[in-house]
Amino acid sequence: MTTTHDDLRAGLTGTVVTASDPDWDDARLFHSGIGEPDLIVRPADIDDVRAAVTYAARADLPVVVRGGGHSAWGSVPGGMTIDLSDLRDIAVDGTRVRVGGGATWGAVAAAIAPRGLGISSGDTASVGVGGLTLGGGIGWMVRAWGLAADQLVGVQLVTAAGDVVEATDATEPELLWALRGGGGNFGVVTRFDFEAHPLPALVWVELAVAGDARPALRALRDVLRDAPRELTATYMDVPAMDPSAPPGASITACWLGDEADARRLLAPVLAAPGVTEVAFGPAAYPEILADMPPADPARPAPGFVGGNTLLVELDDDVIDRLVAFREAQPASVVFLRSLGGAYGDVAAAATAFPARGATWFAMAGAFDGPHLDGAERARVEADWAAIAREGAGVYGNFLTTTDPAVAATLYPADTMARLSRVKRAWDPGNVFRRNHNVRPA
Repeated sequence: MTTTHDDLRAGLTGTVVTASDPDWDDARLFHSGIGEPDLIVRPADIDDVRAAVTYAARADLPVVVRGGGHSAWGSVPGGMTIDLSDLRDIAVDGTRVRVGGGATWGAVAAAIAPRGLGISSGDTASVGVGGLTLGGGIGWMVRAWGLAADQLVGVQLVTAAGDVVEATDATEPELLWALRGGGGNFGVVTRFDFEAHPLPALVWVELAVAGDARPALRALRDVLRDAPRELTATYMDVPAMDPSAPPGASITACWLGDEADARRLLAPVLAAPGVTEVAFGPAAYPEILADMPPADPARPAPGFVGGNTLLVELDDDVIDRLVAFREAQPASVVFLRSLGGAYGDVAAAATAFPARGATWFAMAGAFDGPHLDGAERARVEADWAAIAREGAGVYGNFLTTTDPAVAATLYPADTMARLSRVKRAWDPGNVFRRNHNVRPA
């Protein structure tokens, strides 16, 4: 095999890019950083995907599949990156939406909103449909419609053997079960089929939180305990160094319904000390998906000490710990997203995603740097561990680590065993291992 991979190039309609090509630096830049793979393949069609996968399997090259490019796995050196950005077609037939594996959620929202439809997706327009969905997909309509994976009704997938499989609950139920939360372990999904929802009026809420955030968080928690599932809310507190959001603490909410009802529901939060209204009114579905600047190779993102957890209950002690975590470390971030509703309607065994009894998702961490010496790092790790012990699971899509050992923490033992059996059936050689890897049983 030559370093130019000419034999692969000759059989493709799309392109192969290596370090010897003039567009290499542009091609290896992904949304979260800059990669160092052995080669990048940009398939033009499904036959190109088949050729790339079989080539990687023969050469024992681990495969990273790039959709939106937000995953940390693109930073791992070596292997083949399959960039699906040219497979981004979106087709709508009634409420059935068929989405190419390289599409982003911003493009999906723009395509279906004019038809009065929505899909529970992520928060960011540039995030890829593939990575978010395969990892579960917590987003703005998670309480109303569940995870992105809960709306997945079929896929077209290229297996490690280069075969093309159409998987539905009727044709390949075990494979589709695994793809609803089991990550990119089982093949390259070249098309996702979703069942969309009629999209009612949407109200967007932004509230600033000054001073002690505990009263506002308790009020928000209490509202969400009994709120209709049409309400999903987030709390975020970030430092000035985070380029993805303005500094400070804020509460953001998405309500599917009338503005007056949203104001009535959120009145206790609006009345909490330190809370001020920034925005409150109707919004278009595509507008609520945030833009995130691409990575700047000259300013690599700092490391992150902390993690995330799925909480069955957001009690006062956890709120106190989260706020104290942020107060103790100026270069830190705290994030909360409400769950429950449709998310909790799904039986634990119906998908690979863990902790369906969780009512909140929580993340906290400190950004690494010269201010974080050994003693301070140990304190941050201990503070986060105390919070994480209250959780019932971990959300893989919000992990920045590429440590292979982390995969064992993402699923209950029986779920992991079942995923391993599916892996053995579809990827016994573990070609697709550049992910939170499930090893073949």
